[in-house]
Amino acid sequence: FPKKYELNEYLPRTSEQAALYEGFLDETKFKRETLTGFEKKGLILTILSRLKQLCNHPALFSKEPHGPAADLVSRSNKLSSIVSMAGNIASNGEQCIIFTQYIGMGKLIQHCLSELHDIEVPFLTGSMPKGQRDRLVDAFQAGEYPVFILSLRAGGTGLNLTAANHVLHADRWWNPAVENQATDRAYRIGQTKFVHVHKFVTSGTIEEKIDKMLVEKAALSADLIQSSQWLTELSDTDLDDLLSLGN
Repeated sequence: FPKKYELNEYLPRTSEQAALYEGFLDETKFKRETLTGFEKKGLILTILSRLKQLCNHPALFSKEPHGPAADLVSRSNKLSSIVSMAGNIASNGEQCIIFTQYIGMGKLIQHCLSELHDIEVPFLTGSMPKGQRDRLVDAFQAGEYPVFILSLRAGGTGLNLTAANHVLHADRWWNPAVENQATDRAYRIGQTKFVHVHKFVTSGTIEEKIDKMLVEKAALSADLIQSSQWLTELSDTDLDDLLSLGN
């Protein structure tokens, strides 16, 4: 069976992302301190989701319409890196699959690959009918598309995408089992090539902090990280650390 090589790609925030990130943490700090119990847990998950979208791209955070691709990539090192990596993979005659939890991020990547690299990229989401989904998978496996974007929920299980020898995780899922299942769409029986797995992490943000926590907790109980709920069970001290600036 071929080898799998996993690598974290650490990318700094742009100054726009850094300013928005700091502002959002300040804005939610008071709210966090005044809520308790169930309401607080809900707020924590909302805050974390908003910050993850900001780590992906400021336009997702601000819910803006798409602008020109060249402007979009200049506002997020992560988007820029994913788009150029996927473009290079395609120009080398190889294939990659890209996973994201956010439909908006998938559409941004799709838009930029089309505009900057002239690559038509299908995007498989959870709402896509099975027939259409199967046709896209068959077309990708037959080499018709060099890049295939999948929402993490739609692409988590059951799909065979062994034509890809690169897997790009645009954003980190906080349940490692789900992320590994997604990777296994390419790294499975029938795969004959070395599989490169790239996990994109925005430095100095919750993405990097949670990545460190997962590494530490991997040694602990697997039950703990079976869902993202473990994040809401963190102590106030751990939460303060998570939702603070710097490493």
